[in-house]
Amino acid sequence: MMHLFHLVCEQSSKITTERYSTSFSSAIKLLHNDLRQPIFNIYGFVRFADEIVDTFHEFDKLTLLKEFKQQTYEAIERKISLNPILHSFQATVNRYNIDHELIEAFFRSMEMDLDKKAYDHQGYIDYIYGSAEVVGLMCLYVFCEGDQSLYQQLKSSARSLGAAFQKVNFLRDLKADFNGLDRIYFPGCDFTNFTQCDKSKIEADIQQDFDEAYKGIMQLPVKARFGVYVAYKYYLSLFKRIKQVKPQRILMERIRVPNYRKAAIVVRAGLKNQLGMIG
Repeated sequence: MMHLFHLVCEQSSKITTERYSTSFSSAIKLLHNDLRQPIFNIYGFVRFADEIVDTFHEFDKLTLLKEFKQQTYEAIERKISLNPILHSFQATVNRYNIDHELIEAFFRSMEMDLDKKAYDHQGYIDYIYGSAEVVGLMCLYVFCEGDQSLYQQLKSSARSLGAAFQKVNFLRDLKADFNGLDRIYFPGCDFTNFTQCDKSKIEADIQQDFDEAYKGIMQLPVKARFGVYVAYKYYLSLFKRIKQVKPQRILMERIRVPNYRKAAIVVRAGLKNQLGMIG
């Protein structure tokens, strides 16, 4: 019956991913079948921790996060957990020998979200690393399937892709973060007077991350390349839409990519892939 327990836990991580992010879950399904579940497992873990700091306002978030962190390390050490999200995550961590320092850095950033409302330049860099870049690195462990030489080669690009995704999320979610959670992630920005110059500087930084990430995507193993490329194109499309709107509009609404545009991205990427134009 142990197989059934593993299956139930894996399904929990998959469902979590599908419910919280249609874009990511769609891209994950374009990976080789061998890679899909481990990435679902990582995303489910990340999503639950993020929910603690962003959503559970009626509860003691500090205690919940401490307990979740402790239970994460216990699950990894014991290789089992009755929390299905943590059980599936530990299975991926142990199978791919994911560096525990990446998990520690992730929790440091989650802890920052509990009380930190504004970031200086170094704090911003540290937060981006722990909240996003390490997630890209965890996924890279899966994509490289034990090839440490390839992992080291693609490490910088994986960090850039995670950073690009996170920074685009920050721009997309400015209204919720600033007005709802009173958070200011971008250092030196006054969102009571958010100018086009401020926005353009942020966008130039994000574009550099996308450019660096693209180089690494083209060098990924075939089993991972197409799915990661589609996720990259999803976010690049969102980024382009954000670039087209005025700063004031970003503070008033959440910019989205329509479903028909997402479908078109997959179709075009599929044609490119068939023609050997990806990689």
